[in-house]
Amino acid sequence: MRILALTLDLDDTLWPVRPALERADRELDAWLQAHHPEVARAWPIPAMRELRAQVAVERPDLAHDFTTQRHITMRRAFAACGIDEAPLEALWDVYFNARNSVELFPDVPAALPRLAALRPLASLTNGNADLELTGVHAHFVHHVCARDTGVAKPDPRIFRAAAERLGVAPDTILHVGDDPALDIAGARDAGMRTAWINRAGEAWPDALGAPPDLDLHDLTELADWLDRHGGSVGKA
Repeated sequence: MRILALTLDLDDTLWPVRPALERADRELDAWLQAHHPEVARAWPIPAMRELRAQVAVERPDLAHDFTTQRHITMRRAFAACGIDEAPLEALWDVYFNARNSVELFPDVPAALPRLAALRPLASLTNGNADLELTGVHAHFVHHVCARDTGVAKPDPRIFRAAAERLGVAPDTILHVGDDPALDIAGARDAGMRTAWINRAGEAWPDALGAPPDLDLHDLTELADWLDRHGGSVGKA
């Protein structure tokens, strides 16, 4: 089957996400200390993280929507301090800008434009990364995220939504991602071909079933593979 398009995960595929999330927590805490010190004292970073985790457990209906989870967290933190109206817009601006201040993996700046020149690319993410703020928007024709779709990976519906946006059949799409369960098993179950970006060289977890079509170290290997093989893979 010939590959006609690619879907790419973002967090931990194009950049390591943990440093950005930790930076966002620190900058949000600094903003609270400057503007609402009573909230900062009551909700230091570890406590705020625990509250956010509690919201996630209480609201499984929002498992696809990290943005709303964070808004609820902020409202609860401020309400616990006797403040009825949390300044959500200001809080979100601080968090969102820091969360999207990412550092691309070393292979990505050169490999991503190569991939975009070879096949149409759609980003496919559970997170709330912003293509423009992260500086990679020029390489993508579509952006598909869990919040807009209403479901998150590994639900097959988000992968099928990406296929609809791209205008091609799922089995002609190669999904590229780092997470064996969310990306590889999810895309496989939706009928897509799969490429595992396995930067740590880990063994495939057999409990997840069939291995990916491609097990690659980075995006450079993916671009090289597309150049060599013309994007044809066998059925997984």
